[in-house]
Amino acid sequence: MNEKTLTSLGYPQIQKNVANCALSYLGKRYARDMKPMVDASLIQMRLEETAEAAALIRNGASVPIPSLDGMETIMDLLGTGYLFTERDFSHLAQFLRSCAQLMKYMEGKSEVAPTVSRYASSMIWMESLLSEIERCIHSGRIQDQASKELIRIRKKMTVNEERMKRKLDSLLSKHRSIMQENVISQRGGRTVLPIKKEFRKHIKGSVLDESGSGQTVYIEPAELVGLQMELASLQAEESREEMKILGDLTSLAESYNREIALNTETVGILDFLFAKAKYAATMDGRTVRVNANGRVRLHHARHPFMGASMVPLDFAIGQTYSSLIITGPNTGGKTVALKTLGLLTLMMQSGLLVPVDEDGEMAVYHEIAVDIGDGQSLEQALSTFSAHIRNMIGILEQADSSTLVLIDEMASGTDPGEGVGLSIAMLEELHSRGATVIATTHFGEIKHFAAATPGFENARMEFDTVSLQPLYRLRIGEAGDSYAYSIALKLGMPQRIIERSKLISDQGVSQSVSSTSSPTVPKVSSTSSQINSTVEQKQWNEARNKTKPVSPSVQTETKKQSADRPETLEPASLAKAFRKGDRVYAAYLNQSGIVCDVEDSRGNIGVMLRGRKVKIHKKRLTLHISADELYPGDYDLDIVLETKENRKKRKLMSRKHVEGLKIELPPEE
Repeated sequence: MNEKTLTSLGYPQIQKNVANCALSYLGKRYARDMKPMVDASLIQMRLEETAEAAALIRNGASVPIPSLDGMETIMDLLGTGYLFTERDFSHLAQFLRSCAQLMKYMEGKSEVAPTVSRYASSMIWMESLLSEIERCIHSGRIQDQASKELIRIRKKMTVNEERMKRKLDSLLSKHRSIMQENVISQRGGRTVLPIKKEFRKHIKGSVLDESGSGQTVYIEPAELVGLQMELASLQAEESREEMKILGDLTSLAESYNREIALNTETVGILDFLFAKAKYAATMDGRTVRVNANGRVRLHHARHPFMGASMVPLDFAIGQTYSSLIITGPNTGGKTVALKTLGLLTLMMQSGLLVPVDEDGEMAVYHEIAVDIGDGQSLEQALSTFSAHIRNMIGILEQADSSTLVLIDEMASGTDPGEGVGLSIAMLEELHSRGATVIATTHFGEIKHFAAATPGFENARMEFDTVSLQPLYRLRIGEAGDSYAYSIALKLGMPQRIIERSKLISDQGVSQSVSSTSSPTVPKVSSTSSQINSTVEQKQWNEARNKTKPVSPSVQTETKKQSADRPETLEPASLAKAFRKGDRVYAAYLNQSGIVCDVEDSRGNIGVMLRGRKVKIHKKRLTLHISADELYPGDYDLDIVLETKENRKKRKLMSRKHVEGLKIELPPEE
């Protein structure tokens, strides 16, 4: 998945939330590295095992997941020649005991959680390794019984320490009067007596240190030198024997390298799995049925970051339509609806339960392409539009039948007429590629297009015109409004201005101005009116062919616009020469297409009509929308005119010769 898409939809926060529910370093790492999968059967399996884990938690189970304290260091250094310490082996022993506890616990859950239990059953019980560690080390210290040699050395050390203690008691009693304080000190690991400086000659021995004031000297009595040398020798022997014991334990642990790694990884996976289950519990997440056919049907879907504060969505797509156009007022929830579906899809494809009602169904996509507004102001309209165009070009480069496309505020940031034309052309192209598309818009032309085009459907976010408050409920099958007139009227706008505004909107600006100021002088309608007219003419043509029922109001309006067509479409004889990328209308075929070949010597133009390349004489064509209005100046028309496969072949041919590689072109008619 595209990283920009993941960020736009809030996926990194999901990763962080799951990681916060994990206990071990490995479980947290798996959560942070979590990514959406694309294999539908694997996703379904991951959802089911997460649901099992969630059921255990819901029923009050406290699963004894090992914390893996200290195991990250052990796994990093095991097999590298590093000598593990007593502390390392204490951590390893605790890990082995916890693994045994987890295996025993999950064995008793094999019937209620068979999939999750299989993870624990794959773990290995290393009883002999644990027994040896416990025999040698306790409370972070090597035990006497770790070896016979260590027992011998420590017995001699005990005897030496007893002799030294008796000798010290005698010295303290003898020299108490000349000591600065009645304590025994250590300097450099040697036992010394704190003697007043003026009495230093009264005691036989070596001065090892003196106080900062110089009033006290620390003397090692000569009677202790032999004993202390013997003790130092024994301590060195003890250290060597302890190193040997730790080396033997390290070698033993390395012989279990594979088993330790397997158990550690399994614990991490189980920790990650139960972290997903814990996160699901925070938002009442449920499993859904998964398909690879673009079908989505959700009841009471909620955005995971909004919880109970969000009005749940009922959403469906992929049965009779694969493109949904959502309309409604500003701040009415359109963008939230887009982000909810996008983020829930990413979560589902990551094996996470999603906050929806039971019996939900969701589709798996290889890519999710988004163009969701960045909150720029009207003063930045140009950069906003440029960003939209760049996003759209990127979407076209990857869109196919396994792509979910989410577009917020289509036709925004530029001239409405041009924006509408571009938007409709984009929607047609995405639909022809089989992509699943959900888009929001304010423009009536786009929702009229959706109402009249097979494979498209309208939806609206409900709005209370009495309270002027959005209801945030999505209603599929109905087109909505921006409710600008209702809001303006409620806020006190004069009725005559509202009526005049409706007239301007219905007739187009130039026609309305013409009829008001100089009705006898004909005026050429604006680009916006041309596009509006041709869009609605397309609706009338498709409705006439009975490809999809059109409401009586749309039929009346399209018939009215059809009567105006001679004024809004340019005859080829008066227009400039057709160019590649121009959208043209062939009345005798009742179809619109894109110019793919310029005029030949006989006046014939190459036109792509629904995947077919057709030669049509220029006199039979009228300009629908010019290429300048449809595409940016540097736009690669091959994206529209060529198949994705052919574009890849041409790119490959430009780099090197490939034996047998051919580009197949559609037959000319």
